[in-house]
Amino acid sequence: MKVKTSVSLSAEVLTEMDRAAGGKINRSEFLERAAWNELESVKKGRREARDRRVIDRAAKSLNAEALDVLDFQTER
Repeated sequence: MKVKTSVSLSAEVLTEMDRAAGGKINRSEFLERAAWNELESVKKGRREARDRRVIDRAAKSLNAEALDVLDFQTER
């Protein structure tokens, strides 16, 4: 369901938007696509931040394990 809303944008943004759309889609479609792309980017950033936290929590033990393996390999 579409909901009508009002957005204020600079003339420069509108000009660039129209140029980028190339007359193939209207401004509403362009803005909706841009919003979806930004929402996906935000979600991806949150997933990556969560993954980094998981990796960071395990990093100390993983690094210690890697050093043990390297030490074992060099002892031969």
